[in-house]
Amino acid sequence: MNQRMTGLGRRGMMKVVGAFVMTLGAAVGLAGAQSGEPIKVGHYASMTGSEATFGQSTDRGIRLAIKEINAGGGINGRPLQLITYDNQGKSQEAGNAVLRLITDDKVVAVLGEVASSLSLAGGQVCQEKGVPMITPSSTNPRVTMGRDYVFRVCFTDDLQAYALAKFAKDNLGFTRAAILYDQTQAYSKGLRDEFRRYFVAMGGQIVSDQTYSGGDTDFSAQLTNIRSTNPQIILVPGYYTEGGNIAIQARKLGIRVPLLGGDGWDSEQLSVIGQDAIEGSYYSNHSAPDKPEMQDFIRKYREEYGSTPDALGGLGYDAAMVLADALKRTKSLSGKDVRDAIAQTRDLQGVTGMISLDENRNASKPIVIVQVREGQPRWVADIENPGDLRAVLEQLRKK
Repeated sequence: MNQRMTGLGRRGMMKVVGAFVMTLGAAVGLAGAQSGEPIKVGHYASMTGSEATFGQSTDRGIRLAIKEINAGGGINGRPLQLITYDNQGKSQEAGNAVLRLITDDKVVAVLGEVASSLSLAGGQVCQEKGVPMITPSSTNPRVTMGRDYVFRVCFTDDLQAYALAKFAKDNLGFTRAAILYDQTQAYSKGLRDEFRRYFVAMGGQIVSDQTYSGGDTDFSAQLTNIRSTNPQIILVPGYYTEGGNIAIQARKLGIRVPLLGGDGWDSEQLSVIGQDAIEGSYYSNHSAPDKPEMQDFIRKYREEYGSTPDALGGLGYDAAMVLADALKRTKSLSGKDVRDAIAQTRDLQGVTGMISLDENRNASKPIVIVQVREGQPRWVADIENPGDLRAVLEQLRKK
């Protein structure tokens, strides 16, 4: 069952309660100078479940953006109304949530999801129904492939994997890497595949390649195997729950090398779970809280919610702003016209960087590398987007 999430307090995320339903009002700024019927926008997210912070952070960022948009007059005088459904981190629920948003709520566009597996499910529904979707942070390349109604405001896994491989090889000077990934998860497997491809092409060696399945809690057998191969770094391309737990178990086995993760680690819970074991490890991200361009957004977010946002909150904000910009330019609110307006997004300044959507409906941005220090992500490096990765890979293989 999907829960309709509406009404947000300043100091906390709303609670998910059964089938509780209410209409969104002044919480996102519908009260004000605007007149006219609200324009409905849908959001489907993992508001509960093991990756709940992903959905909650993204939803907060979206709501903050919509509050600002409505306070500034809305979309040509019409306010935006946000409807959020909890998909509980399940692919089937994601598809059901998007179908409900489109058929029952009549939204003009959909925002979501964070997890690539869930965006693949929701994106299929949007494509079939001809309703545009913008994912804030799903990085698997397949999310937008062959789906001209699906967009993203983040980088893709092939770029993220390239950046991780380049950072490990060139910035850290490591040549021996091990991998421990979730074989059941599109995000984790895709990031593993691409990292392996680029790291080897750069002259590195994968000394151990181990798997687990989502929901596993004991990683000792895989880590024991990894320990025997003497890696300099271990790629763990899962989500923050596994990242933190794997770090703890690795340290108990005497493994002291840093772990390396993707943007799925981006949660304040990473250090809550991993504690001292995750200190000194690195992960790729869309921004960092100590980067200058994030400071105004962080200030506004803290004032609204009383906490510091992660990059997913910034991406949620940016996704809503990309949609609002398109809605102001579209010829009509038909799915095709809104889709065409989103596709024309160029040089829109977001809190996570300048956003231009390419012909494949993906955003072109640098990749940020952060290190966990005293429980906080700290900026270490920006890895520039190299452009045509096929050409890059071909050049690397010729060396």
